[in-house]
Amino acid sequence: MKRLVTGIVLVMSLCTTHAQQKTYCNPINIDYGYTPIPNFTEWGRHRATADPVIVTYKGDYYLFSTNQWGYWYSSDMLNWKFNARKFLRPWNEGYDELCAPAVGIIGDTMIVFGSTYTSKFTIWMSTNPKANEWKPLVDSFDIGGWDPSFFTDDDGKLYMYNGSSNKFPMYGIELKRKTMQPIGTRKEMYLLEPWRFGWQRFGEHMDNTFLDPFIEGSHMTKHNGKYYLQYGAPGTEFSGYADGLLVGDNPLGPFEAHSDPVSIKLGGFVRGAGHGATFRDNYMNYWHISTTVLSVKNTFERRLGIWPAGFDAEGKMFCNTTFGDYPHYIPAPGFSGIAYGVNGKSAYFTGWMLLNYNKPVQVSSTLGGYLPNNAVDELAKTYWSAVSGNKGEWIQTDLGNISTVNAVQINYADQDVESNRLGKWDNQYHQYKLYYSVDGKKWVVLFDKSNNKTDVPHDYVELEKPIQARFIKLENIHMPAGKFAISGFRVFGNGNGAKPDPVQGFIVLRTEKDKRSAFIKWKPVDNAFAYNIYYGTHPDKLYTSIMVHSNNEYWMKAMDLQKTYFYCIESINENGTSERSKVIKVD
Repeated sequence: MKRLVTGIVLVMSLCTTHAQQKTYCNPINIDYGYTPIPNFTEWGRHRATADPVIVTYKGDYYLFSTNQWGYWYSSDMLNWKFNARKFLRPWNEGYDELCAPAVGIIGDTMIVFGSTYTSKFTIWMSTNPKANEWKPLVDSFDIGGWDPSFFTDDDGKLYMYNGSSNKFPMYGIELKRKTMQPIGTRKEMYLLEPWRFGWQRFGEHMDNTFLDPFIEGSHMTKHNGKYYLQYGAPGTEFSGYADGLLVGDNPLGPFEAHSDPVSIKLGGFVRGAGHGATFRDNYMNYWHISTTVLSVKNTFERRLGIWPAGFDAEGKMFCNTTFGDYPHYIPAPGFSGIAYGVNGKSAYFTGWMLLNYNKPVQVSSTLGGYLPNNAVDELAKTYWSAVSGNKGEWIQTDLGNISTVNAVQINYADQDVESNRLGKWDNQYHQYKLYYSVDGKKWVVLFDKSNNKTDVPHDYVELEKPIQARFIKLENIHMPAGKFAISGFRVFGNGNGAKPDPVQGFIVLRTEKDKRSAFIKWKPVDNAFAYNIYYGTHPDKLYTSIMVHSNNEYWMKAMDLQKTYFYCIESINENGTSERSKVIKVD
């Protein structure tokens, strides 16, 4: 097979180390463990985690999630270090691991508890989690709870919420702060209403094909005296996986269900934004971390995404997933209160656009039907694979014209990973080199990671200074397992051209028999490759958006049948976005 194109190759220092980066890109780049679920090995080993919660503690961020045999911590929400720790059930027996953990802060103490239906699961405590120092707070918690979460109110009272079912509601209960004994009995918080809320319907296309929807993944946030109880639905394997919202004046209700999810991401490279948690950064700004969906090698193959969040002046909670899988700034001073801008974009969004959507690709080799353009189709579920994982396999993307490049994201896929790979592995790392060229003949080293010794399944490289290039090439040096396979080779910056034209002929036709759904159509824009459809139940609060690629119609099925809706649309290309269309009222 042909190796790197011959020509002059200059080694230059054009990129920063991760410690210098100011931006990140979803899915977040952590060393996801290989699934410990034993019943699905027939599809091959794969990375997975879900059900995340982040808490800030003594100036650091702590991230816990399902079946990772430990947890991560970070000082900047970008560089994450893993602490290995099996929070076993019960504490003195060597089996099982945390699933959908609850993490709480009581005074100066962090507590951790995993999902269980029994009363024999330990609640762990630590005042020094960075050093991985833990001890049992309660050996055997009196009440179990699947998908639990903890909430400490301003008055010091402690609450637990739990529930993961398509038959039973989500529950809440107050706990004694010192003994963790329940006070009274659980109270019903909420039961799903898919007959009313279209987004709650089970299925990839919200059609309730064979199961009722699941409610799960509770999380409580308090803001200005109001209680915002979040919950995941309708199913973790679907692009429509989202976090719904209940609002009340008391931590145990009653609550009012909001029409649209606070966190949802139906389109784009990263899809799904459910079973998550809201937290505040070190500058007191709100963020939301949630589960994102792959579901290729396994129904429960998932990753994590972090999105800017907040509250508007009227107390409406939102999570901004618009361009949520494009580069965003990490927390820093000066961003307070502007997580949602007047144009729909977050102030954390860099404005760097995707430069190589469905652009021409060349590769060193191709395995079967894992075709090269799968790496640039903005579908995380598809991927290109080389015939081997050997050093020298490569993939090259053509940006179409000389463009300004600010960052590159490399999303690896699992292909032919050995079946005995489980959990975290020592000496697991990726190594590669990135090159760029303006003519496809003379190549310059853009980033050299040939000496890397860390596991970077979704590596993201922000350049210290932008460069001008037409071609970007990724050369494999070392794979930790399996073949050299890429689900997303994504280049960000500006195409050095004109922004797309505004969308014309935008219509939304709400169905008469089922007002949860609508058919949306518009005239295609010649110089656009995607569109953002914004919607909401107030004309000035279109906080939710759907990114649609290479199409000029969309079948919308996520509405509240009892509410009037408002819609608008913008077009997208390598140079930015068009003006948004006039807002349409849809009764």
